[in-house]
Amino acid sequence: MKVLFVTPECAPWVKTGGLGDVSAALPAALAELGHDVRVLMPAYRSLAQLAKEGTQRLTLPAEGVWPAADLVRVNAEGFSLWLLDCPALFGLPGGPYGDEQGVDHASNAERFGLLSHVAARIASGASPWADWQADALHANDWPTGLAAAYLSRMPAPRARSLFTIHNLAFQGNFPLDRRAALDLPDEWMQVEGEGLLHWDRISMMKAALRHADVITTVSPTYAREIQQEALGFGMDGMLRARSASLHGILNGIDTRAWNPVSDTLIPARYGAGCLDDKAANKRALQAELGLSVKSRTPLFGVVSRLTDQKGIDLILDNLMWLLKQGTQLVVLGSGEPRYEQRLNEVAAEFPASVAVRTGFDERLAHTIEAGADVFLMPSRFEPCGLNQMYSQAYGTLPVVRATGGLADSVRDASEPDGTGFVFQEDSAQALRETLVRVLRLYQQPALWRGVQQRAMAQPFGWLQSAQRYAALYRQRTPVG
Repeated sequence: MKVLFVTPECAPWVKTGGLGDVSAALPAALAELGHDVRVLMPAYRSLAQLAKEGTQRLTLPAEGVWPAADLVRVNAEGFSLWLLDCPALFGLPGGPYGDEQGVDHASNAERFGLLSHVAARIASGASPWADWQADALHANDWPTGLAAAYLSRMPAPRARSLFTIHNLAFQGNFPLDRRAALDLPDEWMQVEGEGLLHWDRISMMKAALRHADVITTVSPTYAREIQQEALGFGMDGMLRARSASLHGILNGIDTRAWNPVSDTLIPARYGAGCLDDKAANKRALQAELGLSVKSRTPLFGVVSRLTDQKGIDLILDNLMWLLKQGTQLVVLGSGEPRYEQRLNEVAAEFPASVAVRTGFDERLAHTIEAGADVFLMPSRFEPCGLNQMYSQAYGTLPVVRATGGLADSVRDASEPDGTGFVFQEDSAQALRETLVRVLRLYQQPALWRGVQQRAMAQPFGWLQSAQRYAALYRQRTPVG
């Protein structure tokens, strides 16, 4: 099949979180299955030079409210990558969604409206590509939410539309005065029917939930959770109404990039059959970050946004107790200033036991996964999560709360097939009780090694998930 995969980010070119990883790995896995995949992404300022070096360029003239833009093909491994080049909208300083201070770009409605409109055009009889007609349009998260809606008004033949919710909490809601800039018809300016309005705002997420042929999300448990009020963020009713078209497909990981046997970013490579070599990564990590180099001191790792969602407060509530048990903690991430400040204060007070690095560093992220003994991920909600899978692949046992993809991908060590540690209640006490179990098992090296080996044997690649997506692409013949 011919698949148009539209996304606001794709690693390694643009990545703010798991969506960037998924947008690289899933198209590559689909291509390995024999499908013809084209990935469409904006040409942000950071990609300006890449766009200049493109191997093909196709100009889209201005049309109605939409400015002129270019489609530029650039070299990518595993799939065809096309950049939507419109410097007036995408050439802004800062990141894909906000400026250098983290404030949302004022033109985000127009920016991602254009991305969605061009995707819909390519997936229809109005495609500028005379030699390529998409069978499926796969859109991802709120920045592409209008694509399925726009597609419904394009000339036939129209591709089947599939929309993936990576995080329902981010919905792309904009003031009503953005209507003209987004070329929205009267029938969409309502709450019911085809309407996109959500609490008197234009919602790009709601547009997708209303108009996409198929809706997916990134784990089976999260697909159930978002149909309930607690995690539905005001859209649970719509999702219950569309439950027959809603599918939870667990993300995979890129086993080429995240494999301790071949990982070139870690100090020492190792596998399930040579786990003793993992210790060299622990020593290197401790030395690099100024921690005491002690082989039998349990080393806990965190690579995360430092937010309430990620349960960082639960970690902080247990941190002094954890240090009294003779452990160490390494944190890589950024987020809410209060969490950054408190973690840095503890690191300054206990420099031999706690190290904090603010921001993101791909090499250090790999080294933490390889060098830590335990990975902490006590999220309040987690649509899928990838780090708990990376951790298992590296024999670094994850501690997770039973929510979303964490519940679907980690089994508790108390079970015969256990691969990590799972707790249920959203509380510091529940995490404390689990950490007690972690430390007890750590003192039993043979049992610990068995859990590590089971974790490393888990099949977290993309093949099975890609096959499920391909099956959903096939469910209906394109209109026209």
